[in-house]
Amino acid sequence: MDKISIKGLKLFAYHGVNPEEKRDGQEFIIDLDYYLDITKACHLDDLDNTVSYASVVKTIRRAFTAEKYDLIERASQVVADAILEEYENIFRVEITLKKPNAPIKAEFDYVAVSISRER
Repeated sequence: MDKISIKGLKLFAYHGVNPEEKRDGQEFIIDLDYYLDITKACHLDDLDNTVSYASVVKTIRRAFTAEKYDLIERASQVVADAILEEYENIFRVEITLKKPNAPIKAEFDYVAVSISRER
């Protein structure tokens, strides 16, 4: 099966268990792979035979910022659900949600949750 990737998508949202995270918000980074059959798109060079990554980014943004979640695990699931619900020809999605400014008293690049969901 074929894969389309979106890497390093930066979105501002209000997820976290601490009150200041929900009040002030922070930047998150999403890496996403979605799986579908793009054989026709490869041969016909027609957008109707694939799922536009621009459309998928709009879905990610809408789903990710619609509500405030305590856990990035939940936020990841909401994004996966939205993509699988909106695009019937995507059969699998893999998401890594990175939180580079997590309130941890340590030096680190980011904390992250990775999930894989399919129909």
